[in-house]
Amino acid sequence: MFNEVPELYDRTRPTYPDALFADLTEITGLGQRSRVLEVGCGTGQATRSLAPLGCQVTALEPGDGLAALARQRLAMFGNVNVESSTFEDWDDRGRRFDVLVAASSWHWVDPAVGWRKAREMLSPGGWMALLGHATVRRPGEPEAYAETADLHERFSPGDPDWGHPPLEDEVRSTSEGWGPNHDPGDLFGPTTVRWYPNVLWFDGAGFADHLRTLSIYRKLNDDVRELLLEAIAERIRTRLDDRVPRRYLSMLRTGQRAD
Repeated sequence: MFNEVPELYDRTRPTYPDALFADLTEITGLGQRSRVLEVGCGTGQATRSLAPLGCQVTALEPGDGLAALARQRLAMFGNVNVESSTFEDWDDRGRRFDVLVAASSWHWVDPAVGWRKAREMLSPGGWMALLGHATVRRPGEPEAYAETADLHERFSPGDPDWGHPPLEDEVRSTSEGWGPNHDPGDLFGPTTVRWYPNVLWFDGAGFADHLRTLSIYRKLNDDVRELLLEAIAERIRTRLDDRVPRRYLSMLRTGQRAD
C-alpha cells in the first residue's frame, strides 16, 4: 500500500529523533565496524540516520517504488545497500549481522518466521532493535481525529479502525517487552524500552496528504478515501485555523540475541 505513494510517505511521515540513535548506539555498541540489517527500510528514513554512523547497512524493502526512492535518497552513502525483498523470502547468502533494525515495519513480518529468522541472522551477542511511532493525545489539547470523527463515520461508517489516539501516559505504561508485537519467547533476552516525544504540525492539505500514507486510509476505496480526506482538510481549514498537531511518542525496543 505504501508503495503507491512513496514521495508522500517520505515527505509526511515522522522521522526518528537523534536521541533515539544515540541510545541505540550506546545500548548495542553499534559502530563503524558493525554490520546492520534493516528490515523494511521504506524510503530510507531511519537508514539516513544509521548510515552516518559508519556501519555497513543492508536494507531490505519489498516495495519497488519505495526501494527506488530509498536508493535515490541514500546514493551519497557508500556503506548502504538496498535489496528488494521481504524479510521472510530474503536469501542471506550466509551473511550475519551485529544489529537487526526494523523501523515501523516489524508488524508486517510473519511472526511465525520473523523472530526465529531474526535470531539466525544475528551473530552471537547481536541485538534486535524495533523502532516505531505511537500517535498519542494529551488531555485538553485539540486533536484532529476528535474534530473529524463525524466525517469518518459519514464516509466510512462502522469502520473498527476509527478511534481516538490513546493518551500519552497510557502508551508510556506499556514499557515492557516487545509491546504489541508477538512475544519471541526465549529467542531474545530482556528488553530495554525508551520513549521520545515528538510533534508534527500540519495545515489541512498537509494533514490529508499525511493520512494518504496510512494503511487504514489506503485500504479504503479510492473514491471514498478522497472524499473523506477532502472533507477533513476543509474542516481543519475552517474550524481549526488550518493548523493541527500530530503528536507522537517515538519508541526504541532493544533485546540481545539469547545464546
